[in-house]
Amino acid sequence: MSKLISILFLLFYYSHSYSQLKNPDFRNINNGIFKAGETFEWLMYYGPIDAGTARLELKDEGRIVNGRKVLHAVGIGKSQGMTDWFFKVRDRYESYLDADGVFPYLFVRRVDEGGYLICQDYKFLQQNNQVDNGNGKIFDTPQYIQDMISAFYFARTIDFSGAKKGDVFTVNTFVDDTIFPVKIRFVGIENIEIKLGTFSCMKFHPVLQKGRIFKDEDDLNVWITNDVNKIPILTKADVLIGSIKMELRSYSGLCHPISKVK
Repeated sequence: MSKLISILFLLFYYSHSYSQLKNPDFRNINNGIFKAGETFEWLMYYGPIDAGTARLELKDEGRIVNGRKVLHAVGIGKSQGMTDWFFKVRDRYESYLDADGVFPYLFVRRVDEGGYLICQDYKFLQQNNQVDNGNGKIFDTPQYIQDMISAFYFARTIDFSGAKKGDVFTVNTFVDDTIFPVKIRFVGIENIEIKLGTFSCMKFHPVLQKGRIFKDEDDLNVWITNDVNKIPILTKADVLIGSIKMELRSYSGLCHPISKVK
């Protein structure tokens, strides 16, 4: 699979007009937040049931685009235990993102959830503020639009140090051929205890649309480490039927000390 994706990456970029890629004036973010080699794994629960795992890894495979370093983020989600018997999940998400500008060049999505399949290869034409969905359609987008994975890394570069309760932060993403502004509302600072220990965290409410799977717009809560790393420690969601929780199980390769409370 990795070799296939690498071939796709090369074909997507060098089978198009090279003249479109010359000398782009891309942004540079002073990013010392994350680096290649960083890895996370979360446990996912549906009610009391241990439902699955999610893993995210950031790699440096020596790729260069437009004279700029490219990092490769790979996210794997899969069901396990009893959940795997009646609703098997095998998801793979990949993003090739600019190391200095923290925006994507290519997004690859392979989803198999109980037989429901999604196959996407999005090419981000950042120099034109466009996305090619790989199926003959090109969409105009805001500058530096993110994909589902690169948005995670970009959000970690946001400075929350001066955030006040109620402040809303927005990251524009491209999801399922649609521009989707991901909005999170700052709630405050809390200490959160998980199996790995107790951590000082920033609490956020992602701004949601009520009535679909959530009863209330505050039914989804995310706790992110109150440090430079900004790692999601715990996510809790009250859905129309039951509840879902995602808890950090392991981490490695961090750039900075984590906000663990001794």
